[in-house]
Amino acid sequence: MDHHRVPAESAAETPFYIATRSVAERPRRILKHGDTFAVFDSFGDIGAAPTGQDGLFNCDTRHLSRFEFALNGHQPLLLGSNVRDDNAVLTVDLTNPDIYFDDRLVLPKDTVHVIRTIFLWDSTAHQRLSARNFGDQTIELNLSFAFASDFADLFEVRGMRRERRGECSSAVNGTDGVDLTYRGLDHKLRQTRLVFDPPPTTLGKHIAAYAVRLAPGGQVSIFSAATCHEEKEPPLPFLKAMRANLRDRREQAAGATSVTTSNHIFNEILCQSAADLAMLVTQTAEGRYPYAGIPWYSTTFGRDGLVTAMELLWCDPSIAKGVLQRLAAFQAQTLDLESDAEPGKILHEMRSGEMALLGEVPFRLYYGSVDATPLFVMLACLYAERTGDLDTLRNLWPHVEAALAWIDGPADKDGDGFIEYDRATDQGLANQGWKDSYDAVFHADGRLAEGPIALCEVQGYVYAAKQLAARAAQALGRRERALTLAAEAVQLAEAFDRAFWRPDIGTYALALDGDKSQCGVRSSNAGHALFTGIARPERAHAVARGFMDRRFFSGWGIRTVATEAARFNPMSYHNGSVWPHDNALIALGLARYDLKSEVERVFQGLFDAATAMDLRRLPELFCGFKRRAGRGPTLYPVACSPQAWAAATPFSLLQASLGLAFDPDKRTIKLHNPRLPSFLSEVTIRDLQLAGSRVDLALYRHGDEVALRVLRNVGEVQVSVVYGQTLSSGPEGASSRPAAPRGAIDA
Repeated sequence: MDHHRVPAESAAETPFYIATRSVAERPRRILKHGDTFAVFDSFGDIGAAPTGQDGLFNCDTRHLSRFEFALNGHQPLLLGSNVRDDNAVLTVDLTNPDIYFDDRLVLPKDTVHVIRTIFLWDSTAHQRLSARNFGDQTIELNLSFAFASDFADLFEVRGMRRERRGECSSAVNGTDGVDLTYRGLDHKLRQTRLVFDPPPTTLGKHIAAYAVRLAPGGQVSIFSAATCHEEKEPPLPFLKAMRANLRDRREQAAGATSVTTSNHIFNEILCQSAADLAMLVTQTAEGRYPYAGIPWYSTTFGRDGLVTAMELLWCDPSIAKGVLQRLAAFQAQTLDLESDAEPGKILHEMRSGEMALLGEVPFRLYYGSVDATPLFVMLACLYAERTGDLDTLRNLWPHVEAALAWIDGPADKDGDGFIEYDRATDQGLANQGWKDSYDAVFHADGRLAEGPIALCEVQGYVYAAKQLAARAAQALGRRERALTLAAEAVQLAEAFDRAFWRPDIGTYALALDGDKSQCGVRSSNAGHALFTGIARPERAHAVARGFMDRRFFSGWGIRTVATEAARFNPMSYHNGSVWPHDNALIALGLARYDLKSEVERVFQGLFDAATAMDLRRLPELFCGFKRRAGRGPTLYPVACSPQAWAAATPFSLLQASLGLAFDPDKRTIKLHNPRLPSFLSEVTIRDLQLAGSRVDLALYRHGDEVALRVLRNVGEVQVSVVYGQTLSSGPEGASSRPAAPRGAIDA
């Protein structure tokens, strides 16, 4: 056996790893509203593949595991299906196959046209099925729906086995409804209420059927609603619910910054990303929060929400405010080993399903993340610099200080100035950076690193957090605190360079293990050192050169590890795949050091990848195989799609290219050394907001330079292009490294 590889059974160390259970027989279609999402197949069905992972889900529980349509007992033929551009409605066109009775053709195919129109609203899946007879004879049809619910916890759907489960039941409720009920081991009652309109001809515990007679040109419509809660109030009628759904989406989009370009394919990519983000952003009690992804991560994730908010900060800072307020509300107050909680720590993951409530998985409120806490400090300060909203910063400051206290205290387990992680219990995540699969942190010879582990990128997050917090403290009139934080940032940067730099491989070590031995692996983690500005300029240029060689750059993007790494596998989750958000953060780091040619190459690769993706949608990740002529990128089979930080990637790449920076105090927007990739000759940004003002900008590529035209300026904002200037210097004593400019982390 190759000693670089861990035996398959050791994967059991991390029972939360997402594995492929079956190959989807039909392409999937996804809808989401609030805490409810649904995964249908292309026919609009749920459960046609018996081992599938589709369903109607609410709060981490599958409320429908089957909802399958049949025409005269036969599976219909698919004409086409698509989700509306704004992700609001799924429309499926079907027709009948040739149907025989006693060896006699009684219904020729393509006689009946069936349209299924499906959307989600207020914890309810609404559906209208319309059938029309295009034949010249009167026909008799049996239109039936088979339905069921296993009320499986999301972790069960992902493949985890449970020794015991609660009890399911089904009961017909009047002439038009069925109640599917589950009483869990947590004693909580979960219910799916199905209502049909008009009442079915036949209604049973698991089937509703309609006997329909259609004259030539005749049409019939059948409505159904599946509600995922126990409230007795009936759901809104189909049309009223649809109007409410579309009105809500229009209101959310009103006044938002928009981007159009000269490239219609890139416009499609941007539109798909914007629609995915609008779907994933969920109204919570604390504000709008981007749920991480569908199907596995449709909930509050700290790291994902923080990174997504940073990627979108330039164009929609309101998302950052919602993320900060929600994570502040759930910041850990006490020590709890079972959930990896320590005072000041920021939430990693929140779950509300039965297994989480029972403690079968540790994720009810789980804090096993080493990076969410410094990222929280970074975002709080960046938000204030982008918007000038010092009132929100003041409200958040106690949470910022609590986070900094955790960073300087429990997070630095051995007092060496670096923050490390080591899971508190065997139930938690073994690796607690963004690469959190069990084998993601390893040495050059392939040995897995043993903790406590200090990750390369996390030290950069702490550096940026303290650097930005110093500026925030100064803005709040806390001068002494500002000086202390600035000095700590400088000290950390110097220690980081000594401990992590590897001249033999031209980059920073992936991590330090518990013995302070370097994990001498060339990884994309080092790109986050550029993103945060902790890298010396000469180091940044060396790291960038490495990223651009063929061992790192696949042609579609930068791999998570270089091909010579002992554990490199282009089909792995974290050891050789390409993650769009990872590339976006690296691009922001490259832009910080004015490495715009490298930014352009990353931008071009991901643009080309997106053009080959279904719906022009960048997924969570894809395989890291070398790009070959005439072939698109290889998909990763269980990647979340859509995924919030992947959806934000095109906007982040655009910011990196343009070098956008904001100063609300001086009411200025600057484009530092802007450059557009070759596939974009013109970019128009409308309703870009700063300090209560709005501007529309048009940017035109002329070779390696960009010309600016201000189309509209409502307010007193000054917009300018700055060439030949490096980024603003950092806090006193840190001028050898480029600091984050006001309101940005990239330019």
